[in-house]
Amino acid sequence: QVELVESGGGLVQAGGSLTLSCSPSGRTFTTYHMGWFRRAPGKEREFVADITKDGLTTYYTDSVKGRFTISRGNAKNTLYLQMNTLKPEDTAVYYCAATYGNGHLSRESGYHYWGQGTQVTVSE
Repeated sequence: QVELVESGGGLVQAGGSLTLSCSPSGRTFTTYHMGWFRRAPGKEREFVADITKDGLTTYYTDSVKGRFTISRGNAKNTLYLQMNTLKPEDTAVYYCAATYGNGHLSRESGYHYWGQGTQVTVSE
C-alpha cells in the first residue's frame, strides 16, 4: 500500500502564490507517474497536471497553463505544484495521485493511489 501525503495548502489572495507538495511512502518514487487533481465546491474532481516518471514531460489543463508548474524531486521523493497568479476559481481541494502507468494520463480511473487532499482557498 502506498500512502500519499499532501501539504502546502492554505488561504491566499488573488494574484498570490502557493506551492503544494506530495510525498509518497512505500516503493521508489520513480516507479510512479504522478498527477495533481482538484475538486472545487459543488463540482467533480478534475485533472490539473501530470508528470512522467523521469520528470521530463509535463501536461496541464488549459485553465492553469502558464500559471502552474508541476515538478518532481526524485532524489527527495517529492512531487510539487507551484501555483502562481492564483484566481478565486482555483479554490478547491487539491489531490496528488500516483499510477504505475506511463505517459500522459488525465483520467482519474487510471491512477492507483490518492492522497487525502489539501485545501486551497483564493480570496478576491
